[in-house]
Amino acid sequence: MFNEESHLKQPIRWAMVGGGRGSQIGYSHRNAAQRDGLFKLVAGSFDLDADRGRDFAVNLGIDGTRSYATYKEMFAQEKCRDDGIQAVSIATPNSTHFEICKAALEAKLHVICEKPLTFTTDEAYVLKALAAENNCLIGVMYGYSGFPMIHQAREMVRRGDLGDIRVVNAQFAHGFHNEEYEKNDPSLKWRVTPAASGPTYVLGDLGTHTHFLCEMITEMEVESLCCMRQSFIKSRAPLEDNAHVMLKFKGGAVGTLWASAINSGSMHQQKIRIVGSKASIEWWDEFPNQLRYEIQGEAPRVLDRGMPYLYQDDQGVSCNRIGGGHAEGYFESWANLYARFAYAFNAVAENDQAALDSMWFPGIDAGIEGTRLCEKCAESADNGSQWVNFKD
Repeated sequence: MFNEESHLKQPIRWAMVGGGRGSQIGYSHRNAAQRDGLFKLVAGSFDLDADRGRDFAVNLGIDGTRSYATYKEMFAQEKCRDDGIQAVSIATPNSTHFEICKAALEAKLHVICEKPLTFTTDEAYVLKALAAENNCLIGVMYGYSGFPMIHQAREMVRRGDLGDIRVVNAQFAHGFHNEEYEKNDPSLKWRVTPAASGPTYVLGDLGTHTHFLCEMITEMEVESLCCMRQSFIKSRAPLEDNAHVMLKFKGGAVGTLWASAINSGSMHQQKIRIVGSKASIEWWDEFPNQLRYEIQGEAPRVLDRGMPYLYQDDQGVSCNRIGGGHAEGYFESWANLYARFAYAFNAVAENDQAALDSMWFPGIDAGIEGTRLCEKCAESADNGSQWVNFKD
């Protein structure tokens, strides 16, 4: 069970860039960060409209003088305060991530960033070096990786319950953008605009989530891939609203990844199936408290979150916020990640490398691999769906 008695000496003083009024993602960050009292929101640059951003900040209970017109102003002003911010979350369009992350790290702030982290892996490696230089951490918001049953799946693979991993089938395929809704939806418009979104749409928006979960659960690295992508809504070209990726993993396993926003009638359909030589497991994010476990020759079984027959650890499986049988969901998963970020940031502040080394959280390397997925899929698809090496 999540330990609600575990606290920091002082909450981490925290700010946001983006995520202003009406932002679902902004609310998700704030809800998760402040749920356990580990972060305190004290400043922000929430909106391109400074007055609207200030009004929003005041309504959140933030001192109006600490609502800033730009992130650059915020980093400069907060650096001069004795009670200045220690960390920042970035919930802005993809095209802004690199520059904001870079500025935050140069201001010696820890960063939690939306994905994909950057447009290119070269940019991501610049951030990695800058973070190391300034003794800062970068967390990437792969929000589904906080679900306890994802960690149960990972532990089952580690312990050999499935045998040798042979096949990984993954998908994140909703239907909410099966028509040209971006005509009247600014929050979607930037996602299908290359200058703001980068080289991909659904691969970056959806595929990165599922790819990260696959690598996290199996701990296998992609060796090469072949991508086919389409723009079924023609105005979205060259960005895809549907993509199929074939994967070869180091060690001989193979897999597929389907990312789509035009799967008409589907809510989410984020599913991961791991097939081993002895058994298979399958997780579906619309039923996140369950993990289907199928042993060859035996009746299928469903494992439920919060039950004593699950593996117990301090890294994820045991991080339940309520007993088994009750539904835990999206906000709990996000809060589990923010708790990890908080303890990691605190370990840096206390120069406790041993504690930091013992922690798991989606960090800079996870961000690099998500960016690499987008790059390599675009490279493959734009060259006749050729097979390309994942790492040159």
